[in-house]
Amino acid sequence: MAGTENKRAPHPMDIHVGSRVRLRRMMQGMSQDKLGEELGLTFQQVQKYEKGVNRIGASRLYDIARILGVPVQFFYDDFGDGPETMIGFAETSPDKNEDKADFLSVLSTPEGMQLCRAFAKIPDYQVRRRVLDLVKVLGEDDED
Repeated sequence: MAGTENKRAPHPMDIHVGSRVRLRRMMQGMSQDKLGEELGLTFQQVQKYEKGVNRIGASRLYDIARILGVPVQFFYDDFGDGPETMIGFAETSPDKNEDKADFLSVLSTPEGMQLCRAFAKIPDYQVRRRVLDLVKVLGEDDED
């Protein structure tokens, strides 16, 4: 039937909120098991929340925010900041939104988290500068 949509597909907001739960959990260095234990859930349930497969209710989101030490608004931040939703707003450029999306996708990986934590522990400014320069060189495309 034309015009029908898959009612089983997660809503983009549920996916976004779940990904922000995952991001914050990883920033805290907390496992899905530990978060589940704090909430009285299994790690599988936390996993479903993080993927947006299961919608997180208001009271549950409040508990997650409290455990992870952020305001509830944290989970909604950056939703709808993509270029497709910003047409007509001169103060936002698509390039900046793409950079933010790239940053968040890297930060939500274990390697990105490890890199950020290790980088933050470097006490010497000059060393941090050199590490940054190295990463920039390693990340350059041949087309640049």
